[in-house]
Amino acid sequence: MLLSNMARLIALLISLAALTGCGFQLQGRQPLPAAFKQVAVEARDNQTDFIQALRKSLVVSGATLQSNAAAATAVVEVTTDEFDERVLSVSGRNVPREYELSYLVRYTVRVGGETRLADEELRLTRDLSFDETQILAKEREQETLRAALAQDLAALVLRRLAAL
Repeated sequence: MLLSNMARLIALLISLAALTGCGFQLQGRQPLPAAFKQVAVEARDNQTDFIQALRKSLVVSGATLQSNAAAATAVVEVTTDEFDERVLSVSGRNVPREYELSYLVRYTVRVGGETRLADEELRLTRDLSFDETQILAKEREQETLRAALAQDLAALVLRRLAAL
């Protein structure tokens, strides 16, 4: 029995060493370079799902948000922040059956007055089935997918910033 427990302990230590060696890292906090400790996010509309998710992700990663670009060491300027839906298929009665939800973001990153990323574009899409008998549930599902797309885009931007 003691030998069995020792074998399990050794197997656990080997698996932990393998996970550490392969670069496995939990999602969430993305370490940012020192230039992104004081960040300003500029956008036409500061209340969109993407802007809110980006600001939250920056704070979680250790950045301090600045309202004034002059006080910041880095500026993320969001030039395009658009959510769109289009019909993919309709029923025989001409009722939509499936939608494609698309979220497009275009942004520029400046660090110390120097442009590091110019007009970077990211787009994510998801399909949404539609059932006219479940309108309220499908509207809620669309809102949830919109927020998830915004969160995913914010995570992509953060990974891009961490790579600079």
